[in-house]
Amino acid sequence: MSLVLYELLGKDDLRFSPFAWRTRLALAHKGLVPDKIVPCLFTDKTKLAFSGQDKVPVLKDGDTVVSDSWKIATYLEDRYPDRPSLFGGAVGRGVAKAINYYCDGQLHPAMARLILGDVFANVDPVDREYFRKTREARFGAAIEAMHAEREKHVEAWKNVLLPVRLTVRDQAFLSGDAPAYPDYILFGTFMWARGTSPFALLAKDDPLYPWRERMLDLFGGLARRAKGHSV
Repeated sequence: MSLVLYELLGKDDLRFSPFAWRTRLALAHKGLVPDKIVPCLFTDKTKLAFSGQDKVPVLKDGDTVVSDSWKIATYLEDRYPDRPSLFGGAVGRGVAKAINYYCDGQLHPAMARLILGDVFANVDPVDREYFRKTREARFGAAIEAMHAEREKHVEAWKNVLLPVRLTVRDQAFLSGDAPAYPDYILFGTFMWARGTSPFALLAKDDPLYPWRERMLDLFGGLARRAKGHSV
């Protein structure tokens, strides 16, 4: 079987999709290396037509096609049960789903208020009209206005991190002594920023700062080697 991963492409070969990073790390956790990674622009809709939808990431495992990072993670867990578990069982899978919704529904909007202008600057020029139209409709504000006012939203960002901050204050990873899929979900959010923005999201005395450093070093520094910012 061959594994092909379709993921988002930014300008200058940047790979900053938080959802694609979840999948990259899930694959690495399982000890699986894609035979091919296919970069896709936001507007490369025809390239993904085979998957029956138009969003990345998409994983093609032989003849099986799976889209959506959560569905890919559960597919990998069920398809490769002999490899390290992403969830540690049914209870862990349920908790991971809660983290998935928390990051998508709370962290991403809060982070977007801080970095969306930088993300816009790092999408491929071909995609900028699409990105502006869709994101400004989502947030109800011009990207430039959000960028100019981002300092106003820093405190809200810090507050929304409280549950995960307290967790990694008491243990090395969200999942305990070792990382698992909840960590990859959260870390994917930070890779969205690392790939696009110089804005400092964490103070060095924040418990999440050393956690992020540990995550960057996983799998031989897979994430640390990616193009982006070091803040």
